[in-house]
Amino acid sequence: MNKKIFYVILLSVYSFSQAKATKVDKPKKCILKLEKVKHSEGKLHLTIDYTNGCEVSMQSEDDKIVFSTQSDIGTKSTDNNASNNDTNDTKIETLIGLAKSKIGSSYLYAAAGPDHFDCSGFVYYVYKENGIKIPRTSLNQSKSGDKLTRDEIKRGDILFFDTHDRKHVNHSGVYLGDGKFIHSSSGKAHGVTISDLDHGFYKDKFRWGVRKF
Repeated sequence: MNKKIFYVILLSVYSFSQAKATKVDKPKKCILKLEKVKHSEGKLHLTIDYTNGCEVSMQSEDDKIVFSTQSDIGTKSTDNNASNNDTNDTKIETLIGLAKSKIGSSYLYAAAGPDHFDCSGFVYYVYKENGIKIPRTSLNQSKSGDKLTRDEIKRGDILFFDTHDRKHVNHSGVYLGDGKFIHSSSGKAHGVTISDLDHGFYKDKFRWGVRKF
């Protein structure tokens, strides 16, 4: 194979991959790896792997260079993921907005809204109103998903507590982020209130969280 032609073609592939990477928001610096070289009857076929693992193919025939890539598939997947994340964020903010609108609503044993709540009834209500079905009691809610540690919980997750230190969950709330959660308390607030997760009474009572988004 003519080295000069080969280097010119390889340089063209590199420039193309750079432009392609920019188009789909991939790193500007592309690391190319030549996987295959086929040369027969005046045709040159190169397969190149670069930074993000997508494959770029180039075929040279009669002074024409044709490129094909799988990066468009990756782009669609990334766009879909971003769209799903945006949708979830919107749902979480809507749920939290509803939860905060109930601040001051009184605590009432076995009540699940819309004006009075026990702890699990409050969580059950705000999730149900946002189209997400969860169990009614805090104990069953705590078993409805994978357990999340304090470091793993995110805004909108359900939090569970053992407020009596009896080795089982008896209280639940919704995490607001920044170490705060909203819940219906039977204590001093005797209603829907916001409490601190990392200080005071609930610091040592937290057990785990569960994610529904």
